[in-house]
Amino acid sequence: MKTVGLGVASLALSGYSKAVSSNTSRPNIILIMADDLGYSDIGCYGGEIRTPNIDALAAGGMRFTQFYNCAKCSPTRATILTGQHDQAVGVQNMEHGATFAEVLRPAGYLTIISGKWHQKPLPTTRGFDRYYGLADGCCNYWNPGIKARPGEPKPGRKRIEPRRWAIEGKAIMGYTPEDKNFYTTDAFADYAIARLEEYKNETKPFLLYMPQTAPHYPLHAWPEDIARHRGKYKIGWDKLRQQRYNRQIEIGMFNPKYKLSPRDERVPSWDSLSESEKDQFDLKMAVYAAMVDRMDQDIGRVFAKVKEIGKWDNTLILFLADNGGCPETPDTTPDIPPGPVESYRSVGPEWANASNTPYRKYKSTDYEGGNHTPFIAYWPGVIKAGTITDQVGHIIDIMPTFMEIAGAEYPDRIGNKTLKPLAGKSLLPVFQGKRRKEHDVLYWQYGKAKAVRAENWKLVKLGNADWELYDLDKDRTELYNLASQQPQKVKQMTELWENWWKECKK
Repeated sequence: MKTVGLGVASLALSGYSKAVSSNTSRPNIILIMADDLGYSDIGCYGGEIRTPNIDALAAGGMRFTQFYNCAKCSPTRATILTGQHDQAVGVQNMEHGATFAEVLRPAGYLTIISGKWHQKPLPTTRGFDRYYGLADGCCNYWNPGIKARPGEPKPGRKRIEPRRWAIEGKAIMGYTPEDKNFYTTDAFADYAIARLEEYKNETKPFLLYMPQTAPHYPLHAWPEDIARHRGKYKIGWDKLRQQRYNRQIEIGMFNPKYKLSPRDERVPSWDSLSESEKDQFDLKMAVYAAMVDRMDQDIGRVFAKVKEIGKWDNTLILFLADNGGCPETPDTTPDIPPGPVESYRSVGPEWANASNTPYRKYKSTDYEGGNHTPFIAYWPGVIKAGTITDQVGHIIDIMPTFMEIAGAEYPDRIGNKTLKPLAGKSLLPVFQGKRRKEHDVLYWQYGKAKAVRAENWKLVKLGNADWELYDLDKDRTELYNLASQQPQKVKQMTELWENWWKECKK
């Protein structure tokens, strides 16, 4: 074994596949991850929100109908960065794993991150050359700091403690930009574009990781973006869910043999609301849609720069979300409407239920509505345009995919710590239009939420409730609990989960 990267012994995966054109150099990589985006929010997954740039990726690339995350912000980030389950690697510090930046930089990649990090060590200590963004979990989009700028109200906040921002290797507690036109989503794109310009003549390929904060609360958006969506949501969440479900069937993203899940029990019928309540809820969803809209606009600006510098045709682009739509309601300014700097509001379970169409439940649960994500892959010359695949994937697959296309190696050790083997497997065969060997078993855990999937069977548990069993081949929206009819299957899969949990803790 040879020494690479972190100065430790390494074991290589296969090199860059010969199935990719022999005269193609290793691709640039752009990984974009939205925050708290529901499964059906973007246009190419059935939504009505204006997302032409993301939709163009889908039209020119591949959409997955069965792709999973970890149902929560920080666990998803630890897992996608390391290719190992967050329970095994360290959910906040990744101390028992190497990041894909630590693996790709020794293989000759420039490594850049612009956006939300949500881990304790800064990215510049974990393999990234450059970094700008929110090192914390969420912040005020207009002013991430605590102090008000001259002539502005005090920024709405979730808590008193300052959020951690970082510029390159310097952490800033309570970052207040001087520019009154600052908006985090725009700022992340600006930084990415500046780095692409800076490195445009580099011969090295680049890895650009763009983990967004949008559309995670608080609900903040530009007035012109809000105006584009205002009034459209007065149809209500009941009709919106049905419209999205119908659209998913129409565009081939969902099989009509599966039923639309019923409205969540936490959510009232739209018709039971007063006209004033309907107007307030319409504004909430209009702001949320505006945040998704702006994220797409800024993604488009980054794509335009990649094309301008002549890198587009040799770039792999991946887009996904870190978890399902968010039902949380940390509304610390209930008397201030969503949108401006002084507000701090959330979309709530009502619209989050619609965002997760056709699935049940939300972020922080391991039902399909919590850990299922849209996943788009675009790679000119490799991925056939307009492809839809039902092959099952998980974010543990991202690291081995990057390694295979880059010819990179994963370390056995970091310092005195032995690393566990990667949990995933490369998606390259899927990108090339082949059937890959499926995962034997997939596992989840966050807080009181647990799940395990083996073939078409999924076992789910939340809190102190009993395990629930679903046959996803017949029931993708998890409506028919078969646990009482299949006690032996429940027992077998429970043992799988418990054995996995013990292995994670070793």
